[in-house]
Amino acid sequence: MLVNSIDLPARTNASATLAMLLADSRLPAGAHVSSNGVEAGLRRGLDPGEIADYMRARMATVVRVEAGAAVIARHLTEHGPLSAAGIVIDRLGDLEIEWAARTPSPALRDIAIALGAGLARIGQRIWPQTAEVLRTRPLPRPIVLGIIAAGAGIGPDDLVRLVAYDDAQTVAAAVLKLEPTDPIRVTEWVLDACAAIEGSVSELSRLTRTEALPAAGAPLIEDWAEVQSVLPRRLFRA
Repeated sequence: MLVNSIDLPARTNASATLAMLLADSRLPAGAHVSSNGVEAGLRRGLDPGEIADYMRARMATVVRVEAGAAVIARHLTEHGPLSAAGIVIDRLGDLEIEWAARTPSPALRDIAIALGAGLARIGQRIWPQTAEVLRTRPLPRPIVLGIIAAGAGIGPDDLVRLVAYDDAQTVAAAVLKLEPTDPIRVTEWVLDACAAIEGSVSELSRLTRTEALPAAGAPLIEDWAEVQSVLPRRLFRA
């Protein structure tokens, strides 16, 4: 395993604990700059009452791609040959190509790289065994999450749920800034959205091959991301 190729003090945190840490919006990784497209959506006709449906739609599309990329990145990193970071990096590069092909919006790819950079800085500091891979070049957030998961010992099931929760909670946090909405109601939306992907956790957590990355299109979400990137006055970058 590449991530165990150097001697470091062992951490004994449970996988679920580490997933909660990485899903915490207070983590200084810059995730607060994104609304997951809901800001542009609200300006383009998305009714606030449809936000719960929007969250669930993301679970069936964007989240499947992101979670799949994270799980495969975890597998490639965890099972990389000893002292062969270059091989792992090449394989992760192939995965990034597949992820980009399923993320046609340049704006979405740009924000994923920006968020990945913030998360990579944290990963290299807290889990130095990931630095050999993370410091090579900027990588999109789902792939960075997968690399960190391999180094930190986060299981694939928890990793899928982390991606799903983070996606829904990003929308929720943005909605509370953009629309006067009952926070308890929004919390219910997050739980319902995460429940919607639960039936896919087992399938997604078993992914190991780059070419098996799900391809779930979301043209409207892609369009809103492009709209968001050029809004003259906005609260969020994406």
